Amino acid sequence: MTEPVSIDLLARLQPLKSIGGEGLRELLPRCRMHAFARASDPFSATHWSGQVVYLVRGQLLVSMQDGASRVLVGGYDLAAVPVARGGKIPIRSKAITDVELLSLEEDTLDIVVTWNQLVPSGEIALGGADQTDWRMMSGMFALDNLTVGAFASLPPANIQRLLDKFKRVPAKRGETIIKQGDPGDYYYLIESGRCKVSRLVAGSPVQLAELKEGNAFGEEALVAETVRNATVTMSTDGMLLRLSKEDFDQLLLAPLLLKVTGEEAARKVAAGATWIDVRFPAEYQSDGYPGAINIPLNDIRQASAALDPAKEYIVYCQTGRRSSAAAFLLSQRGLQAALLDGGMRARAGAMESVK
Repeated sequence: MTEPVSIDLLARLQPLKSIGGEGLRELLPRCRMHAFARASDPFSATHWSGQVVYLVRGQLLVSMQDGASRVLVGGYDLAAVPVARGGKIPIRSKAITDVELLSLEEDTLDIVVTWNQLVPSGEIALGGADQTDWRMMSGMFALDNLTVGAFASLPPANIQRLLDKFKRVPAKRGETIIKQGDPGDYYYLIESGRCKVSRLVAGSPVQLAELKEGNAFGEEALVAETVRNATVTMSTDGMLLRLSKEDFDQLLLAPLLLKVTGEEAARKVAAGATWIDVRFPAEYQSDGYPGAINIPLNDIRQASAALDPAKEYIVYCQTGRRSSAAAFLLSQRGLQAALLDGGMRARAGAMESVK
């Protein structure tokens, strides 16, 4: 019978034991157990590329690439470190008894360990305020955000600087955080509480969405360098994490917003990438690129869930202003999105110049 994955089991393994209980709890659904019968070779029967693999039960004879052979016993010291990790995979193995192996994606583990080491106690003092434990935050620093969202794409050097720059701001129910038509000044993450997003349509407010812990807002005006296109009001009391436009540009926007020229974009599309036109449908129908899909900027958040994370997307509009915001929003959500630098206008000008 396969041993269930538990926090106690993970806490016996290196380097997982350094992460702490809350971090291990989030890792649980990412772990997989594999059972192999006596006399089998687990490392020829299964493809382990990109995985960290541990022996958790039974006895296993492994022969490594350096010629060394050893017998590992699940639950003892030698088995507390990975049997396989990255390119270090046994060239042969033999199960002396029935064995069980635990696997976990190496990138997931590496990201979590990186954050854990940069914030050793799990506590972050944001903007000189009281410390908060990032492992207890169900939104911003949840494992899904660290491994898929905006923070997964950050260079490690940016992480500590980013944490230092966030300011914790308490917010009351009914408080307006950003107002439609105001200039963009801050980027926000919701540590706790909920917000509602509304927009004036024909003079009357229309609710567009509700945001919860871990959601971000305010980035569109910062990326596109325009005014706020909606109002965000607190639905409950809560705590926000606020980042200035200058720090947002340097620490989040620059690493996440990939720009490509028209020539580079054409090569990528020829190789399988897909155009996304973020203009209004009437604009797209007038002169959209062949094969493009039309997702207006105001629909990009909701539509991102239907896009394929394995595909590459080239985002465009007329000038690059709307598409820069869309490309950033898609990148935040872990999608491979690049911005057509300068938009359709720049690409058309470049094509004219080579005629």
